[in-house]
This record gives sequence, C-alpha cells and structure tokens, in this order.
Amino acid sequence: MNADAQTPRLLLLDGHSLAYRAYYALPVDNFSTQTGQHTNAVFGFTSMLINMLRDEKPTHIAVAFDVSRKSFRTEKYADYKAGRAETPKPFLGQVSLVKEVLEALRIPVVEKAGYEADDVIGTLACQAREAGMEVVVSTGDRDAFQLAGDRVTILYPVRGVSEVWRMTPDAIEQKYGVPPGRYRDKAALVGETSDNLTGVPGVGDKTAAKWIVQYGGLEGVVAHADQIKGKAGDNLRAHLSEVMRNYDLNALVCDLELPLAPPDLRWHGWDREAVHQVFDALEFRVLRERLYSYLDAVEPEAESGFDLDGSVLAGGAVAAWLAEHVAQAPVGVAVTGRFGRGTGELTGIAVATGDGPAAWFDPAALDENDERAVAAWLADPDRPKVIHDAKPATLAFRAHGWALAGVRVDTALAAYLAKPDQRSYDLTDLALRYLKRELRVEPPPQDGQLTLDGLGEEETEAVEQGVMLRARATLDLADTITAELSRDDDASQRLLTEVEQPLSVVLGEMEQVGIAADTDYLSELEAHFAAEVKAAQQAAHAVVGREFNLGSPKQLQEILFTERNLPKTKRIKSGYTTDADALQGLFAQTGDPLLEHLLRHRDVAKLKSTVDGLLKSVSDDGRIHTTFNQTVAATGRLSSTDPNLQNIPIRTAEGRRIRRAFVVGPAFDQLMTADYSQIEMRIMAHLSGDQALIDAFNSAFDFHAATASSVFHVPVEEVVPDQRRKIKAMNYGLAYGLSAFGLSHQLGISTEEARGLMEEYFERFGGVRDYLQAVVRRAVQDGYTATILGRRRYLPDLTSDNRQRREMAERMALNAPIQGSAADIIKIAMLRVDQALRDSGLRSRMLLQVHDELVFDVAQGEREPLEELVRREMGGAFPLSVPLEVSVGSGQDWNSADH
Repeated sequence: MNADAQTPRLLLLDGHSLAYRAYYALPVDNFSTQTGQHTNAVFGFTSMLINMLRDEKPTHIAVAFDVSRKSFRTEKYADYKAGRAETPKPFLGQVSLVKEVLEALRIPVVEKAGYEADDVIGTLACQAREAGMEVVVSTGDRDAFQLAGDRVTILYPVRGVSEVWRMTPDAIEQKYGVPPGRYRDKAALVGETSDNLTGVPGVGDKTAAKWIVQYGGLEGVVAHADQIKGKAGDNLRAHLSEVMRNYDLNALVCDLELPLAPPDLRWHGWDREAVHQVFDALEFRVLRERLYSYLDAVEPEAESGFDLDGSVLAGGAVAAWLAEHVAQAPVGVAVTGRFGRGTGELTGIAVATGDGPAAWFDPAALDENDERAVAAWLADPDRPKVIHDAKPATLAFRAHGWALAGVRVDTALAAYLAKPDQRSYDLTDLALRYLKRELRVEPPPQDGQLTLDGLGEEETEAVEQGVMLRARATLDLADTITAELSRDDDASQRLLTEVEQPLSVVLGEMEQVGIAADTDYLSELEAHFAAEVKAAQQAAHAVVGREFNLGSPKQLQEILFTERNLPKTKRIKSGYTTDADALQGLFAQTGDPLLEHLLRHRDVAKLKSTVDGLLKSVSDDGRIHTTFNQTVAATGRLSSTDPNLQNIPIRTAEGRRIRRAFVVGPAFDQLMTADYSQIEMRIMAHLSGDQALIDAFNSAFDFHAATASSVFHVPVEEVVPDQRRKIKAMNYGLAYGLSAFGLSHQLGISTEEARGLMEEYFERFGGVRDYLQAVVRRAVQDGYTATILGRRRYLPDLTSDNRQRREMAERMALNAPIQGSAADIIKIAMLRVDQALRDSGLRSRMLLQVHDELVFDVAQGEREPLEELVRREMGGAFPLSVPLEVSVGSGQDWNSADH
C-alpha cells in the first residue's frame, strides 16, 4: 500500500467483468476444491487483484459489481445485452466467492440497483479525480476508456489473467484514433457486440475515427451525414437512430448517490484470520503465499514482534548455560540444517526458555563436556521440549549421535489437529495467526532448509537471531494451540500426545531405515516401459497415417472429432476434453483403435514416470527413504513424498511389476506384508450398529457374497459373480455418498435399476441408512465430523447456500468418520506393533505404511513369531463390534509378498 504517498491513489475494479474474463482464461477442470466447487474465476480474479495491489500500491480501493442484468438501459432498450449467452454453470456461485475473498481482504464492494458496475466506477472515478486523487480503473469493458485522463488510467486485460494494457489517453488515441472524450462517439458508430448494440454496417474503428476527427465529434458527423458519400454514408443515414441509441446507452452515469465516497475507500489491509479461512476453503495455497510475499508491508499485521534476550554460545559454554537455564519447565527448540532422505545434518540449534534468555550454538563447535550435556538434555524425557515439526529435527539429531525425547508439543502436529483442512503449517504463519506477532528470519529458508552456508557475518548473525526467535515463537505457540485443542473436549489433545507425536518418532525410524531397491531391475523396467511408450505412439501414428503429438489436446481434438468424427466429449473452452476419463468412455462407446493406443500410451507413460522417480530416489545405501507426511490429508491418513509410495500401482499386472523392485534387504530373510481386510466396511458396521451387516462379517462366508445373499434373497452359495460385483460396489460406495446415478455409471446399468438396488440394500440394511442420515444431520448441527478417536474435520460448507458445495460437503461428512477412523486404527496398530517389536527383542523391522498395509523386513527365523505379533497387535488396535481381520503374506519382494 502507498500509505505515505503525497497523492492518494484509488484503484477501482469491475468485479463481474474481471471474474468473467478469469473464468474463460483458466481451464475450469483444473480449478476446483475437494468439495467440488469450481474456482477458476475466483482464482484468476484474486491473482489479478494481488498483482494490481502489488504494482499499483493503492491507498484506496473498491470493487464494483452489477446487481442484475436489469438496469435503466434495459428499460430504454429491451434487447440491451440480450445476445449474451446463458451464464455457464461452473461460473455460478463464483461471484459470491469473489466477494468472500474481498471481505477477507477488507476491500469494499459497491453496487447500485438499476445501474451497472461501469456507472459506479464512473461516479467514484469522477469524484476521486475532482478531489485530487489518482485513479486506476481495471475493467474488461471498453466503455470505461471514456474516463481516461490526466489523473485516470485504465488497466484493460487482453490475455488470460496476466497481461494488461495500460490505457492512458495517449494509448487510447493511438489505438482507436480518437481521444478518450470521443471514445463514446466512436463506440456509437461502431457498436458493441457484447452489449447487443449494432453499429453502422461497414464502419469500423478507422472510418469512425476519421469521421469524428473530420467533423469534430459525433454531433458533427450527424450534422454532416448528408455530405458523407459512398456506401458508408448511405449506411450511416439508414442507421442514424441506432447510432443515437448507442450514444445514449454508452454514456457512463457519473453522478450516482452511492453509500461510499472515495475518502471512505481507504484500504487498511486484510483480515489475516479471514484470509486463512477463505483461502483454506478455496484451497488457494499458492495465492496465499503470493499475497504474503508481495504485500507483507501493507500494514503492521502483527501486534508486536518477539522480545528476546539471546546469546550466541561458543564451544565450551553450552553445558554451563543449559545447567543454569534449562530445568524442568518446557523450552522451545529450533534447528537449522539440511533434512531429508531419512537423515539430516545439523548446522545450528536454538533453545528458548519461557521467561528467561535464549541461546544458539553450533553443534560442530562443542567440546566434549558440551557434547555430553547436550546429549543428556536431549535424551531426558523429563526435561520437556517444544518443537515445530519434530521429525526432521529428530533425524538430524540421530545422525549427529543424539537421541531426542521429551517432546511435550510438536506445534505443527498440534496445528494440524486444530485445523486439519489448512494447506500449510508454516511457523511464521502460525505465529501471526495465533499469537498476532511477526516472526521474520533473514534470509528466509530455501526449500525448507535453513543453513549458514555462504553467508556473511551480518547475515549469519541474522540467522542465529532468527532461529532463537523461532524457538521462542514455538514455545509461545504451544500454549495457545494446545489450549484450543482442549477447549471443547480432550480427544484432540489425546490424539496429539498419544497418537500423532509418538507416531512421528516411529515414522522417523522407518524413514531412516528405508526399503531396499533392486536398481538393476528398475533400469530394465524403465527401458521396458520406454519401449512400450514408443510402440503405443507408433501404433497411434499408424492408425492416423501420420505423426502427431499425442500430448497435444489441440491436435487430438482435430483428429478425434473432425477427422475421425467421433462423438463429442464434454465441452471446454479450448474445444472438447481429451482427458483420460473422457477417452476411456469414448473408447467403451466406439471401440475406435486410435483411442486404444492413446489410452495405452498414457498408461505406460505414467508407469515409466513412476519408475523414473523411483530410480532417482534410491540413496547411496541402495535403499529408498520416503518421507511420511502426517499433516497433509484432512482425514488423518498418512501420505508420502519423494517418492510418493501411495502412487505405486497395484490394480494392473504391469503396475504390480513395479512392486517387484522393492526387495528384502541384506541380512534379512524376506519381506512380509500385513493389511486390514475391508476395514472401512467393518468400521461402517461398527458405527451403524446394523446387526445384519455385523452378522455378515461374523459369518464364515465372503463378506460381499454374504451381503449379496441378503439383498437378492438367495442362499450365499448361489450368489453369482455379477450379484457380488454389484453389492461390492454398494458396500464401498455408500460411505462416499454414492448416488443412484454414480452407481449406474459404475456398474453400467440404468439409473432406475441402480435406484432399485439401493432401495433393496437399505431395506435389508436399514441401520446403515439410518446411520448415514444421522451423520450428516449431526455434522450440520455440530459443524464437524469426528472419528472413533474424536479426530475432527470441520465442514463449513454444510450450511452453504451453494448447492454444489453443500452436497459435496455432505458426501465428505459421510466419508470422514469412516476413512478417518481407518486412519486412526492403522496408526494405533503401528504404535502397538513398534512397541511389541521392542519388547519382544525381534530383529525384524517395520519399513513402510501404505494405505492400510504395513511392510516388514523379516529377520532369519522370525517369520512365524513376527506374523503372530503383527496379527495380534493389528487385530487388537481398536475394539470394534466385528473382528479386525488381518491378511499376511511374505516373499522376496513386495509384489510376491502380496496376499
């Protein structure tokens, strides 16, 4: 913001115009939330807004909107804007989201019933100009060009959401041949297609400009109409009434009575908490980072910074400082270094006490006495520490030879449990959000790493001070977040201390161990898939009769829908979609051989990419050390990165070949896998209390066959595969809000048949129906869902006025308790298995967790005791009303260990 500028600057935006342009600039299919709300228009608008706030540095700002399509202009001319197409359905509801963003940014919205946004902008622009303010108007409507002047500039978007023309009076005259004051004259002659205002046939910008210059404006053109020769003159005389109508309607109303005047539009910066809530709901992580990066000096967002009495300790002084200042009260800890691939390297450690001083020291500079003192302090469970994202720090401590115990609060995990749908848990952001205090580290971390490499003396001092501040912020943050977790009940606090924080330690050990990889086999597999990619490409070229780019949507559209005249898929801005789902449906419909090769190409290209990623992930020890993430999935499920092991395919034979690359490690006998059988359906039976469903699990028969037997009223032995397939889809789909339409599409049956099947299912399993209905009602009442351990997921869209968002939130409300409870159970199982392995003295070790599956290295002679231990601990993880069935397999690689 330009708060200290001598001349105030007012930025005015046409909300509808810019949102509509953003909608068509960004592909609608690429921008939507987990709740199914399309966000391309609001994303593009917000992106343009942030850029303008950064570049224009306004002191004052407002956004004008049309109230409706009806205005005084439609009263004068009923067909005004009548030619405009119906508003696209994905655009509906996005304007209200734009207004939510503006409210969070504390940017005023100004509207006037019976008038358009142009008139509101015209009135405010004229008032501001007369008051001596500079004015910048951003709009996609060229009628605003008539406002341009010495103090008024127009920003006109011309390409996407990134390129704008800066339309000064000189720029307008150069492009259109007339000054801004005569643009209205030119528009009256030429017309405006988007407003359904027809101009003089055969008269374009150049002719209109020539007439206006020659005759001194439209009034002169009309007065001399009889003197204008040729076809253009004939057309002018024949259409003079339309020209005068256009001139009348094009005029901007600049004297409206509005609720706000320019002095009322001073911008004081945004509401940080509101921005978090709106951007979290819209899943705008990147835009939030841009907002904070570009505009962090717009206002003093924090009430204060962090006061700190900090010292940089030299080698030989650390032991005495710890003895004097670190007792039994919690202390904040922060580290610098390099982290990843199951290890880490420490370059600095900061410790902050509650009311006392803080200190920073270099682990490499410690003497022998310091080393012992730090090791004893870190390993002492009775000397509590508070740390933000403890797992990478723990791995770095371990690499140095130190053990970390006594972590009282991991503030990243605590913040995740408090707000599981948040996109980021950055400490700087959390300090501002919870403590209203500014936390700056200069220079900022790069890719999450913060070291002292290559820094000068002043920069080094800044980093040392910054890390001590991070330690203090972490300590203060812990009290605030844990108080929030304990406000409603103690379930969230127990999840933190009894599940998530202990699991972080287990996951760190698994990351350190990693899993062995057969790199020779991976290289062979990469070559195999590369050859398959080329073969599919050549086969596609052969069908078409020429080479083309299989990855080009434009070329595919031309070939599929023009040359081969295949049925059109879903309409998108660039034509018709060629995404994988659309092509799969088209292939099922037509059997066209080109589609077969295109789909094959995409499948094997994806497999090749997966193998390439795995090869790059193999460390020097021959093992893959993935990173497990606890704070990504709002349901509580773990995820993994670098590489993402959740993406290792298992549904196809070719995909399963990739699992063969994960092998038993040296000095171990085999791999063992163990996973829960139908855990989500077992949780459904437990939560619903449906006795028929419970009986099906307790029977000796296949679960899906047993439930099919009940629905179709046949003995279980007589259930045919098609009946089992249909009920299996029902069993798994109901927890995800499966509709009759969705079931019909999934099974290839009519909607009527699917609806009848669902009615039969619920007639037999009425407890499931009652449970699903009750879950949504309770979630609407409470504002959140909860798992069997009390893990909450907040769903504000349950009360949204937007039907699409509300219905998607209802589906999420159905699924969150079930999927989240499955996540709770596998986490408890991991903790139980880990503790049992320690107590048993077995040398076997846990390597991976993927979905509901655990993978182990089995030591020589420990196959049977390990299986017994795993079955016992996983099966006893939580007392359900149906047994937790565990499937176990073993082999020399992950694929052969399947079961």
